[in-house]
Amino acid sequence: MSPLHRRFKNWIASAIAGLALCLSAQAQTYPVKPIKMIVPFPAGGTTDIVARIVAQRMSETMGQPVVVDNKGGAGGAIGADLVAKSPPDGYTVLMHNISFPLSSVAQTLAGRSPFNAETDFAGVSIAVYVPYVLTAYPGVPAKDLREFAALLKDKNLKYNYGSTGPGSAMHVLGEALKRDAKVDMQHVPFRGAAPLKQELLTGRLQLGGDQLSSSLAEIRAGTLRALATTASTRIAGLPDVPTVRELGFPGLEFEGWNGVFVPAKTPKDIVARLQREISAAVRHPEVMKRLADLGAEPVGSSPAEQDAMLKRQMDQFRAVISEMKLE
Repeated sequence: MSPLHRRFKNWIASAIAGLALCLSAQAQTYPVKPIKMIVPFPAGGTTDIVARIVAQRMSETMGQPVVVDNKGGAGGAIGADLVAKSPPDGYTVLMHNISFPLSSVAQTLAGRSPFNAETDFAGVSIAVYVPYVLTAYPGVPAKDLREFAALLKDKNLKYNYGSTGPGSAMHVLGEALKRDAKVDMQHVPFRGAAPLKQELLTGRLQLGGDQLSSSLAEIRAGTLRALATTASTRIAGLPDVPTVRELGFPGLEFEGWNGVFVPAKTPKDIVARLQREISAAVRHPEVMKRLADLGAEPVGSSPAEQDAMLKRQMDQFRAVISEMKLE
């Protein structure tokens, strides 16, 4: 080996060692500035509410503000893409929900996904489980989803269902219901759960759906009617509301959640620190009470469990979304 090659080799080794030392030091001192938590939906929905509760507690324990930033649009894809393209340093994180795997599959199949959900992100933690509930305008003469589907057999009825965007959970559920019940409805997309709910409350939409906390108050007040939950078992807070499986629609079953992701190359020490903070936050007594009021169950899972949830739900719905040719 020539002296030049030897010096170059030593320089590369020193650079790698220096980078490793830098990353290690970064992880040990992290965080040294505010953390931005991107919510890919407008304010007012479940993901936004959960993010603000968790971020507030994390701010108190991490020594730096954790600031929620709403970047809505495209079923959550705009905010997710922003995080995917952010530096992998732990200062930009994503709080998402079931729409993340669904919209990612839909946009990938349509050839327009700006990111790969499985390779461009690393899971941090499933923060909470929040049941997903299908709701109807009370003027609709149906007490559950089976009766609602039966109404749609009448070709003279022109019912609309709303979602938070193409490939979002409600978009997939609405199209799956049309397929399984052999009925028709018009899809109306919105930028988030809050504007969707407003249209549902007025009766301009007949069917909608979101995580329980977005509509629990209206369900209890009778201004919205719960037709079914997508969970595998009935919800303790709404024991009279049947599951989609009970009503004959097992293909609509899935668990609702809110979880945190970071760009894929974020150092493992930083991911581990974030996971510990999220897990501690959702288990804090005051936070647990606030989450319980939303119908949310604290989780605080490992990064591997979050990654597994994402992959499982992408695999679950990939064939369905491909068949439906969502746009």
